[in-house]
Amino acid sequence: MQTAIFKALADPTRRSIFEKLARGAMNASALRAGMEISQPAVSQHLAVLREARLVREQRRGRFVDYEIDPAGVASIAGWLVKYRAYWPARVAALQALLKDMER
Repeated sequence: MQTAIFKALADPTRRSIFEKLARGAMNASALRAGMEISQPAVSQHLAVLREARLVREQRRGRFVDYEIDPAGVASIAGWLVKYRAYWPARVAALQALLKDMER
C-alpha cells in the first residue's frame, strides 16, 4: 500500500493534483485549470491516485468530483510516525558536527 502511495506521489503532476485536492473537492476540469495537460492525462493521473487510495471520487449525476481519501493520508501519517523518533537525534548529531567543523 505505501509503495503505491509513494510511487503515485513521485510524479510532480500527480503531486500538483493532490495538492489542489487538499484545498477541497473539485472536478477534473477544475483540476486541469492552470496546467498544460490534456483531459485524458488528468484522468490517467487521477486513476493512479485512486488506485493508491489517495483520492476518491463522488458521482453526482453525470458529474464526478474528486477529493482526498482520508484512508490514504492516514497510511502516510502512520508510516511517518515510525520515523519520528529517528530524525531529532539525527538532526542533533548533524548540528553538533557542524559546530565542530566551525571551530
